[in-house]
Amino acid sequence: MMCSCRNAPVALCLMSLFVLAPALSRAQARESNPRTITLEELEQMALQNNPTLAQAAAEVRAAEGRKKQSGLYPNPTVGYISEEVRGGSFRGGEQGFFVQQDIVLGGKLRLSRQIFEQEKKQAQTEAEEQRLRVLSNVRISYIEVLAAQQTLELRRNLSRLAQDAVRTSQQLLNVGQADAPDVLESEVEAQQAELAVTMAQQNQQRVWKQLAAAVGRPELPLVRLEGKLEEMPQVNPEDILTSLLTESPTVKIAELGVKRAEAALARARREPIPDLQLRGGLQQNRELSEFTRRPVGLQGFADVGIRVPIFNRNQGNIEATKADLERAQREVDRVKLVLRERAAGFVQSYETSRDAVQRYKNQMIPRARKAYEMYLKKYQNMAAAYPQVLIAQRTLMQVEVAYVAALENVATSSAVLQSYLLTDGLEAPSRPGELDRPVREVNLPFRMRSSP
Repeated sequence: MMCSCRNAPVALCLMSLFVLAPALSRAQARESNPRTITLEELEQMALQNNPTLAQAAAEVRAAEGRKKQSGLYPNPTVGYISEEVRGGSFRGGEQGFFVQQDIVLGGKLRLSRQIFEQEKKQAQTEAEEQRLRVLSNVRISYIEVLAAQQTLELRRNLSRLAQDAVRTSQQLLNVGQADAPDVLESEVEAQQAELAVTMAQQNQQRVWKQLAAAVGRPELPLVRLEGKLEEMPQVNPEDILTSLLTESPTVKIAELGVKRAEAALARARREPIPDLQLRGGLQQNRELSEFTRRPVGLQGFADVGIRVPIFNRNQGNIEATKADLERAQREVDRVKLVLRERAAGFVQSYETSRDAVQRYKNQMIPRARKAYEMYLKKYQNMAAAYPQVLIAQRTLMQVEVAYVAALENVATSSAVLQSYLLTDGLEAPSRPGELDRPVREVNLPFRMRSSP
């Protein structure tokens, strides 16, 4: 039905509400929640409160302790010795003390320190990797909350406009310038918009709880975030892939694993070199001398020996460390291939979403806004039915919500690539010497949005 509106003030009022509603909603949002928080503040919270960073620091200290312990010299043995202890003419026999010390040869202590030096470097690199995980987790959660915040604003704007449309339709019905179906359709539109607001609020609460957990402050109240999705940094996928395979802490940890295996092999090859065993002491000999018939008295003794490597030349351990070295070398290749495989999906998502953002921004949103304004003007001039205005309004809002989702996908993909695919800030750091698990399902964002 074509509207025959002759009440110009009502139509003008309706148009003014459509135009001013976004600005009013932003002002109301600022007044109702004046406090804001920045990404930098959230990152500082995470660096101070996230427990995995303390775990990583503890692993570094533990690795330093193991390195120190591996280079310590073996303790000497001190003991009591006695022989031919009996009474009679022997008068107690021989009694005294001894000191025994093993002298480590072949540089085995130095080589042991080299093994644990590589473990220490692994722990330090793991700590750097964990810091990246935490900051990346915070940034991705920040992006999700920012997108939820902007989506909620759009949904509230649409709900507010829909409620105003219901009141306007009822006024037009009262003066005979609208039909009952127009009023019913506007009421359904308002209810759908209100439901969308509720769902947007729930989504905002969910992603905020995830952000609060990532920064180590689960009690952090919901506040408004500063920033815009449009201002998130962009990346060059080709440069990112190059740095991913050369600068990623994940690759560095695998390469340090090779150095550790090499140090372990060098140590195993030196193991057959026997240690020198020294033993000496003093003892009191109370036996009577055959010549003087007096006690022999104080006398010393010394022993020197080595363990001859005839049967055990550490052959089995040498073969095992060779195999460990080969595994560590292949691990570097595996990690690089896994990173390439996982990065491919994020590069594609980034490029596809970036193209979608440009289309939404430069083509679809301007056209949807123009169509809405044209229908609104026609309705004002009594040349279009009010449902056409509602449809155009709904289309504009849907396109803007999809635009926010595309921006979120671009920003999330960019953050993942910039952090070398390290995203889960609550994943416990690996222990040095263990096989690092650089790419895990929990390590990646749990979803990548392709639609609003």
